[in-house]
Amino acid sequence: MSTEEPKPVLRIARFPRLRRYFFTGLVIIAPAAITLWATLWFIEKFDSLVKPMFPNAYNPDTYLPFKIPGFGLIVAILVITLVGFLAANLVGRTVLALWDKLLNSTPVVRSLYKGSKQIFETLFSDQGASFRQVCLVEWPRKGIWSLAFISREVDSSEVGFPAGRKMFAIYISTTPNPTSGYVFFADHEEVKILDISVEDGLKLVISMGLVFPDKPLQQELQKSQAKGISRKSKA
Repeated sequence: MSTEEPKPVLRIARFPRLRRYFFTGLVIIAPAAITLWATLWFIEKFDSLVKPMFPNAYNPDTYLPFKIPGFGLIVAILVITLVGFLAANLVGRTVLALWDKLLNSTPVVRSLYKGSKQIFETLFSDQGASFRQVCLVEWPRKGIWSLAFISREVDSSEVGFPAGRKMFAIYISTTPNPTSGYVFFADHEEVKILDISVEDGLKLVISMGLVFPDKPLQQELQKSQAKGISRKSKA
């Protein structure tokens, strides 16, 4: 009869717990590290573009044993603000109008300048309504609902249909990159407007459906529909 003691069995119960701790730490550290890296990259890009334009006498790096990060970004912000200030008075508007006329008359530059100007005027205009609303549309087929963003309201005559038909310009972004997507036009009745912010909508798209708003989309849809009914009754 053998008197040998049984060998101790390696316990691995703690490994799943350690793995959970690792992924919890990764979820906390990775977004902060990516944000810090992107911020430093953005600042260094501006510094590398703006600092060479200044003479050494006006560059603070000449007098210090270390580089000052963000100097180029601060200068760029000041220059942009100064241009906006000049555009608010008569002399500045005259100079900018001549500059605008010059670029618009240049054959190759004209299309690029005009297109980029329209995009920035739409995005940053105080009266603009681009991407101010999130909606649901049945796309790519009936019965399947996709999250989309309303760019603006258009009349059907603007897109080749008989006039008097109210439509929305809809933008559906791809996941997880919201800068690529599809633009199409839909009637008001085919668009379900959600009472959530554009930021929440973008989070839902970028996270591939993992990060939802605090309230369910169905609840927000019912809320927005109730607001629309109340507006019609008051009218």
